[in-house]
Amino acid sequence: MRTRLSAGLTIAVMLASTVAFAQQLQNVRVRGEIIGVDGSMLTVKARDGAELRIRLADNVGVSGIVRTQLSEIKPGSYIGVSAMPQPDGSQRALHVHIFPEPMRGTAEGHFPWDVRAGSTMTNATVAETVAAVGGQTVTVKYKDGEKKVIVPPETPIVTYLPGDKSELKPGAKIFIVTAQKQPDGTLSAARISVGRDGLTPPM
Repeated sequence: MRTRLSAGLTIAVMLASTVAFAQQLQNVRVRGEIIGVDGSMLTVKARDGAELRIRLADNVGVSGIVRTQLSEIKPGSYIGVSAMPQPDGSQRALHVHIFPEPMRGTAEGHFPWDVRAGSTMTNATVAETVAAVGGQTVTVKYKDGEKKVIVPPETPIVTYLPGDKSELKPGAKIFIVTAQKQPDGTLSAARISVGRDGLTPPM
């Protein structure tokens, strides 16, 4: 009986440790505005109104996000597109970001996204751009397939530039693609993007 009880307790402890470890490693995306800075700790008001505390890594990577033009999307460009799927199988862009050349290949593929309910993200290489009624049609190719993307004229087009921690101040709008949830409820982040000139990152 004692042996069974001991074994049961051991399994319970292992399961609890596994759950705690999984929770510790839970990844979340963060979109919001910095409302406080205390050393490496940011306080961010998320887009849903929640107040988050995010500890930045000592060597945190910072990227600036700036507006650019649709004309900068050319065959061979490596881009990311958040979009809404259309009945004909195409994607209607919600935003486009143009990756700098050193970031070519980042998270290549087509997958669900959470900028809006039902939205997708496609990171791929531009094969063709064609002017069309109501915007531009862009065909992109990735390792497992291709997508036709309609880019309306009002679609935000942005790109990345090297950034600096000095940009992380109250009022700045930020986006973190992967923040790691800690056991105490705070988040940690090794990379962060910040909109410049009042820009809200549209990702």
